[in-house]
Amino acid sequence: MDANSFKTYSAKASEVEQAWFVIDADREVVGRLASRIASVLRGKHKPSFTPHVDTGDFVVVVNAERARFTGNKETQKEYFSHSGYPGGVTLRTPREQRDRAPEFIVRNAVKGMLPKGPLGRQMLRKLKVYAGPSHPHEAQAPQVLPLETRAQL
Repeated sequence: MDANSFKTYSAKASEVEQAWFVIDADREVVGRLASRIASVLRGKHKPSFTPHVDTGDFVVVVNAERARFTGNKETQKEYFSHSGYPGGVTLRTPREQRDRAPEFIVRNAVKGMLPKGPLGRQMLRKLKVYAGPSHPHEAQAPQVLPLETRAQL
């Protein structure tokens, strides 16, 4: 075989088959969980991964309110938002944010690990996060996605 017989495969958006996975965030560390989810949303777990094409799968996260932080991040980390008006800064700790919208913690962590721009926004739309153990995506028959590192508590 000569060197020219091997061709690099580049996925096309019309050829991509997307599966559904469900992840239980119960007692999982937020950052490690988010990096695994971002990898699946991008499609890096597939041999057909192409950086400029959305080759990833859908991910359903349940029990987002039970995800945890290591160390003192639960009380010392701050989420920043600004209303656009003078004096409109709002700072919330993960503990306060969990009481208001527990889904935000996981979604925000994953969002920071995805590409910026239209492709990253398209990938983020495939992430479905729910605070409790139930979700409305049973019709898609999601498979359980095993996480390599399980929290030992």
